Amino acid sequence: MTRRWVGAAAIGAASVVGYRKVLRPWHETWGATDEEVRSSLPGDVFTAEPAAQVTRAITIEAPPEDVWPWVVMLGADRGGFYSYDWLENLFGLGIHSTDRIVAEWQERAVGEPMLGDARGRGGWLVMEVRPNEALVVKTANLKTSQPVLRDEPPAFWEFTWAFVLQGQPDGTTRLLVRERVGFGNKVAQFLMSPIGLVSFVMTRKTMHGIKARAEALTGERSSQSSPLAKEPKDERQRGQHEGAGHDAVGVDRGLPLHVLAADDEGPGGPARHPEPGSHSLTGTIG
Repeated sequence: MTRRWVGAAAIGAASVVGYRKVLRPWHETWGATDEEVRSSLPGDVFTAEPAAQVTRAITIEAPPEDVWPWVVMLGADRGGFYSYDWLENLFGLGIHSTDRIVAEWQERAVGEPMLGDARGRGGWLVMEVRPNEALVVKTANLKTSQPVLRDEPPAFWEFTWAFVLQGQPDGTTRLLVRERVGFGNKVAQFLMSPIGLVSFVMTRKTMHGIKARAEALTGERSSQSSPLAKEPKDERQRGQHEGAGHDAVGVDRGLPLHVLAADDEGPGGPARHPEPGSHSLTGTIG
């Protein structure tokens, strides 16, 4: 019996060491370069030192203006989190991630809430908004509309979440997601330690969800502007072709180039009616 306990203790200790030395450093810097990990980003000032910092990154084959519409819609009260909805909803969060750009959700103001669940039981306050560049939120008491600070009970911790877009010379975007956490005491730090791995799993899915949606939007733009698009063979077809596009939405705010209005009929019959105020991508989100 003693040997079993000793063996179990040894395995447990080895697991803890392995997590701290190998797994945690990997998932806390997933996809990010050393320079990105060390760099100062928007939102860092909202959780002062000492603070634990996590920086994750992904390359998106789309310009920032095609990524931003999805970032600005983050929140249970908006477009969801593009993550594992089914898992979040096991806890009654009421998350439903959208694959449409909703015009009414394209504005964010500093000081407004970003809900973590559909009932508004928790969430963040918007701390900084830089269109096409950064959205920064911080955990908050939504009843008082004040950020939660590390010296306040019952949690004794504060958390900043930043989504930063960095346009690249080749037309792609680096999406950096930074978390900064400050703890008021060792007990709070110990109790929150298992959350790190869960956060990685959910955040990684969110980043891939944003990537898929942004790349679909960019692909739609490209297909609509391609010089290789087939021209109508005769004047009758040309007239039909030109008339079909009379309700297309412009791209001044990063919306899809080709969107059928609710009353339009496409080649396959009547178009599906989109949600009010929304613009549906014709591409498939993978």
